Amino acid sequence: MDQSEKDDIRDVASELADVAREAILPFFRRTDLVADNKLDGGFDPVTAADRASEAAMRAILAKRRPDDAIMGEEFDDKPGTTGLTWVLDPIDGTRGFISGTPTWGVLISVMNQDGPIHGVIDQPYIGERFSGGLGVAEVTGPIGTAALRVSSVKALNQATVFTTFPEVGTTNEGQGFANVARHCKLTRYGMDCYAYALLAAGQIDMVIEAGLHAYDVQAPIAVIEAAGGIVTGWKGEKIHMGGRVLAAATPELHAAALKILSEIPD
Repeated sequence: MDQSEKDDIRDVASELADVAREAILPFFRRTDLVADNKLDGGFDPVTAADRASEAAMRAILAKRRPDDAIMGEEFDDKPGTTGLTWVLDPIDGTRGFISGTPTWGVLISVMNQDGPIHGVIDQPYIGERFSGGLGVAEVTGPIGTAALRVSSVKALNQATVFTTFPEVGTTNEGQGFANVARHCKLTRYGMDCYAYALLAAGQIDMVIEAGLHAYDVQAPIAVIEAAGGIVTGWKGEKIHMGGRVLAAATPELHAAALKILSEIPD
């Protein structure tokens, strides 16, 4: 891939984040917003904001990258001919969105046959955008632009770990997280995609989750890896199509958590 193609992909990803912000923000913290449930059992909400965000992004891709494939959460997959797929989560953390917390975000990534090559984690309400891949690892926001770099923490007893458990995952998977968390310095819950952004920014050290889809994890993988971190499954496998996720700042921290998580049965 030549530099002009890389520049175009990054530019399109930024435009997608821009139009998603415009589509979503009019709905945020509206007391009359209706959340439909996508599950017969449990609660997996979707709102008009989710659909408007993804529709706006797909419209841009139809104009600027019509030959690329698209995989999104709310609409059917679109095939392509270039070997590149745009993977879109219009609002990651809809539960947080309908609760009024600013921890949800828009996830945008571009995948080739090996996995994500560029990703964006955008938080429209705060105005922060975390970008990684194709030579970029940076955050832009209210205090300007800064390089992304993961922390240097190597030991579990010095680590801060985030998750969405116990809400997401099986009982066994929740126990796997707890087995790691009991060794860590600090544990926090319920941050959705914003936790991965904080890991890339060096604010926290590890994220452990399960039950994720490709659109949940591809942008975080690209951003965290660009910032120097590691993202795999719980047995060290590639995870770009979803599943159980372990994201860590350093190889040492990743190995220590992996040793514990790999004991959890499938």
